[in-house]
Amino acid sequence: MHNIEQILRELQRFSWPDYVAFVAMFLLCIGIGIYFGFMKRSVSEDDYMLGGRKMLVVPIAFSLVASFISGITLLGLPTEVYSYGIQYLYVALGVLGMVFVMGVFYLPVFHDLNITSTYEYLELRFDRRLRLFGSVMFSIMNIAYLPIVIYVPALAFNQVTGVGVHTITPIVCIICVFYTSMGGLKAVVWTDVVQAVSMLGALALVAIKGSMDIGGASVVIERAWNSNRIEAPDLSIDPTVRHTFWCLFVGGIFYWTQTNAVSQNMIQRYLSLPTLADARKALFIFCAGVLILMALSGYNGLLIYATYQNCDPLTTKLAKARDQLLPLFVMDTLGEIPGMTGLFIAGVFSAALSSLSTCLNSMSAVVLEDFVKPYVKQPLSNFTTTWIMRSVVLGIGILCVALVYVVQHMGTVLQLTMSLESITNGPLFGIFTLGIFMPWINGNSALLGGCVGAIVMFWVSLNAQWAIASGAIRYQTKPLNVEQCSYSFDAAALVSSSINATHLSGPSVEDVFPLYRISYMWYTALGAMVTIIVALLSAFIFGTNNPNQIDPALLTPCIRKFYKFESHKPTDAYKVDIPLPHKLRIDEVAL
Repeated sequence: MHNIEQILRELQRFSWPDYVAFVAMFLLCIGIGIYFGFMKRSVSEDDYMLGGRKMLVVPIAFSLVASFISGITLLGLPTEVYSYGIQYLYVALGVLGMVFVMGVFYLPVFHDLNITSTYEYLELRFDRRLRLFGSVMFSIMNIAYLPIVIYVPALAFNQVTGVGVHTITPIVCIICVFYTSMGGLKAVVWTDVVQAVSMLGALALVAIKGSMDIGGASVVIERAWNSNRIEAPDLSIDPTVRHTFWCLFVGGIFYWTQTNAVSQNMIQRYLSLPTLADARKALFIFCAGVLILMALSGYNGLLIYATYQNCDPLTTKLAKARDQLLPLFVMDTLGEIPGMTGLFIAGVFSAALSSLSTCLNSMSAVVLEDFVKPYVKQPLSNFTTTWIMRSVVLGIGILCVALVYVVQHMGTVLQLTMSLESITNGPLFGIFTLGIFMPWINGNSALLGGCVGAIVMFWVSLNAQWAIASGAIRYQTKPLNVEQCSYSFDAAALVSSSINATHLSGPSVEDVFPLYRISYMWYTALGAMVTIIVALLSAFIFGTNNPNQIDPALLTPCIRKFYKFESHKPTDAYKVDIPLPHKLRIDEVAL
């Protein structure tokens, strides 16, 4: 009987056709960067960061999908479904809710303002302090998130080739920095199109070949049903249950709307389209694309269980990390076909490259618009702005490579870094919501609300992660066993996982403060609500604005009808010279 090391050596058969497929994707990205960097060169700041606001709907929609679906999602979602069933997939209802909320309330405001950085809105609506607060929070979130984006697919590459993580991550960053800095948004969008197709193809390839190997999709569904992995939504109102209908739907709307509607990473794509109608079309296509990729990832999770139902590779440590489960399955399923494993790994790295390039491009816009321009007295030349943005891309890329070492050598940092997203997302979403829905709230109240929200979420997420890491909060997976393994393994490894399950258990769980036990799906909603409530209460201390003196362009359309706005010159961001009549809807103005 073989041991685990022998099995892994047999599976690590990344042949030259695999390397050809893998390298071809990178060469294509480089070629796109050269094309838009030298042949179709960006001639202005607006062209570099927003494609001249003349981008096409379908490429932008594909770019949105590729940017949002990272390697973490491609590798993590199948493992989630494998271990805990399809409960998480009901977050699709939250995605659909997000489309309505964003398309009706948020997108009209940001698109019609004709801004570059979404945090410009905070200065127009409140003051410069809020703009700086939003930009700093965004920068912290991105710098904490990007090393994980690079590290997770590097783990997958290490699983199938044995090549060290720190050999591949600098190469990936250099390529991404090159085409992002040279070609600007146009290069990022068109590489995203290639990468989105690559991701979709990789997931579909695994699903088709894996299903054929075990007798078809009916076998997958039958085994998943028998193990209770296919189940109806959990209607429990207990907020400590990790995945219920309510946290996935309500919490999902908060999370997805924040990520898609007010984050610079995503909204920059919508702002590059010429009209609001085009932006809404891109939103609908984005929603469809994300749901398709989620469905494929979820099916692959069920497929992995159907294949390994009697020998769990996570328990036996054949897959040493949870994010290596899908690459292990790919080697086992596609390894015998030359080039197929390479295509899959190229798909995983496509997800990483798209997320990385999106964040780098957005960071360059935020640094220029929010940290440089407000503090210089004279307008910057095109040459200066171009080199500032390219320097930011290069600097952040180098920082990400360095932080991969931190992520690898300090395991707890990975969990803590993931929790940073919730620390910043909720308060930022709360501040933007205050701005577009509540014209009487002033900058002092909004700033206090955002600071308190960030402090509360930092405290909650930090203590929750500590409780999980220490074992005070433990979870139980769906049935997994190792009764029919064809290889030998260390019996001491038979310890059930205590991470990422559906229901809380454990003798010391009652000792954990209830707020630390709530589902992570409520985090964005909690942060936003704390921010809004504190700001509303602070209005009794700091006073309020006169809502009728607020520029109606800064409010969501459904709120404008409740106020009689005073005539005044429109917000400078509009770049028009005519006053807005009292009863003229702002989205009717030709911009």
